[in-house]
Amino acid sequence: MKKIPSFTVDHINLLRGIYVSRQDNVGAETVTTFDIRMKEPNREPALSPSAIHTMEHLAATFLRNHPIWSDKIIYWGPMGCLTGNYLVVKGDISSKEILPLMKETFSFIAEFEGEIPGASAKDCGNYLMMNLPMAKWEARKYLKEVLEVATEENLNYPE
Repeated sequence: MKKIPSFTVDHINLLRGIYVSRQDNVGAETVTTFDIRMKEPNREPALSPSAIHTMEHLAATFLRNHPIWSDKIIYWGPMGCLTGNYLVVKGDISSKEILPLMKETFSFIAEFEGEIPGASAKDCGNYLMMNLPMAKWEARKYLKEVLEVATEENLNYPE
């Protein structure tokens, strides 16, 4: 079988950052998939399932309620390898253009207080697998160490 594009990315040299993973045409619309890479693959521990699950609930809720971006958000969810998330949006959008939204999103997670949206048996298939303190810690770390100081290396895949 032919390798899918995400398996052709050089994970050995991949840094934490925001990358355009792919762009697809759906009818007349371009859809952009972002690789929101929070951990350096195979070089640092992956995110814990409970932390990334909590981040998923918070980020998806925040993005789908965003006053400017809500109508462009298609999907937010964790990567199977637990080193980051995928964000799928309508439009031909670059990593630089989405960076301010990601700063807002991870600030929201880092500062979140209260009940996690959708964290109930009625609303979630595994509502007990949540860890808000760790989600906040990971979000703050990514925000401070990557998003707030992002360079071209954090916004473009290694060649």
